[in-house]
Amino acid sequence: MRVGAIRERLASLGALPEHQARVLRDWVQGAPHERGRRRPADYLPKAVREALPQLDLELASLASVISEHPAKDGSARLLVGLQDGQAVETVLLPRDGVCVSSQVGCAVGCQFCMTGKDGLLRQVSSGEIVAQVVLARVRRPVKKVVFMGMGEPAHNLDNVLEAIELLGVEANIPHKNLVFSTVGDPRAFERLPLGRVKPALALSLHTTKPALRAELLPRAPRLAPAELVEFGERYARLTGYPIQYQWTLLEGVNDGPEELDGIVALLRGKYAILNMIPYNTIPGLAFRRPGWERARAIAAHLHARGVLTKLRDSAGQDVEGGCGQLRARAGRTIPIAALP
Repeated sequence: MRVGAIRERLASLGALPEHQARVLRDWVQGAPHERGRRRPADYLPKAVREALPQLDLELASLASVISEHPAKDGSARLLVGLQDGQAVETVLLPRDGVCVSSQVGCAVGCQFCMTGKDGLLRQVSSGEIVAQVVLARVRRPVKKVVFMGMGEPAHNLDNVLEAIELLGVEANIPHKNLVFSTVGDPRAFERLPLGRVKPALALSLHTTKPALRAELLPRAPRLAPAELVEFGERYARLTGYPIQYQWTLLEGVNDGPEELDGIVALLRGKYAILNMIPYNTIPGLAFRRPGWERARAIAAHLHARGVLTKLRDSAGQDVEGGCGQLRARAGRTIPIAALP
């Protein structure tokens, strides 16, 4: 179910745009229809009021929590079941954030990520994306939504941008707190500036070396790191939000002096933040997580050389925090009968 289809359904019942907005606002804010001064009986068309109970049931069934895994850092990983029996991961982040999935699987095939091991299975609809936020809001406040879960958002642009617009307009989430993450698909750079809601942008960099990037991200667009930074800088100046460059720190792969020099050459003086995230170890993969003191020293070194660097820890280290791990452990397809 896409957000656009929900609007069309409401319109067919006589709902004007302001009526549609009210129904969708109640959904994304997790609020009862009876709240506020304008009660449905006085405001919504009769046909819409009569259809609301069934619509509410359908919206509630878009996604359901199969299992919840709290972590010591205040985050919690949710294994979320979809109506067709597939499952995605949603992460409740510390400080009122939620990380949502935009695809079941992923076609990029990053060598250090579990999600891409099975390839892309299907797109997640805009309704299913928003439903993940609604599930999070049942559990805690949500003031930030990051599209950094399973999948490559740029490969599902129509659904992701539709969800972002609804969240940015009706969910009381500041636009800069909606973070679109991508490996650098040119289609994203074309579409994002045109939207009513312009999210913040996070670009997966991971290395300054084109050949190594092609090896680590085998099916990412063949943009050199310098080209990626050029696109990012242009969008940052347009929106007024610094670009967040994501760097998964892999011991012995992208943590050497040559890479650090490359980072300084690329990012010093740019309107940007470098988020350096020590690798979340995945059993069976050859990559290793560097020690925290080593990671701290790298971040301090870059900061001293003029690159704003934030050392971040992937949420949920003690509950299989890497994207795709929870789903892989539970089984790639959840039988329909197992869904709540």
